[in-house]
Amino acid sequence: MNPNFKPRGRRQEDPHKINERISAKEIRLVGDNVEMGVYPTEKAIEIAFELGLDLVEISPNAEPPVCKVVDYKKFLYEQKKKQKEIKANAIKQEIKEIRFGPNTDEHDVNFKLKHAIAFLDEGNKVRAYVFYKGRTIIFIERGVELLMGFANKLIEGGHAKLEMEPKREGKKMVILLAPKGKK
Repeated sequence: MNPNFKPRGRRQEDPHKINERISAKEIRLVGDNVEMGVYPTEKAIEIAFELGLDLVEISPNAEPPVCKVVDYKKFLYEQKKKQKEIKANAIKQEIKEIRFGPNTDEHDVNFKLKHAIAFLDEGNKVRAYVFYKGRTIIFIERGVELLMGFANKLIEGGHAKLEMEPKREGKKMVILLAPKGKK
């Protein structure tokens, strides 16, 4: 028989201990329509069954462990719903790139500055870099000046904060800027 074979229909292991699988001698009982307090586990299970609900261990590391009297399927559904909501509300931050050459003109820098401001105002990070082609690699300090000038304009304008100083990565000189937090 194949060692990687898993029979279908087998139930996934529950993330919480429920009812008889709770191993603690005493638990702290919480829930609706229940007198809260510390109970022996057997008594708490009886209370849950009388209400037609399950006893679910929600905080196993507490002393004594905290268990809630609740419908387990509904509890799992609500937890899944909360996780989805948290994920949906999380800030999705991208890194936008802006490329320069070592001989980029001031007008072009100002043009790209407008794009960087738009990216930062949307909440994205900006990774600006100077790409050296062929023999232009001899103008390293020109690239650093260009990037620092670009970054200073964004910082002074209150749009960004410097997250990474100019750093050389192969044929590139890179700088990273993050959006400035709201005041």
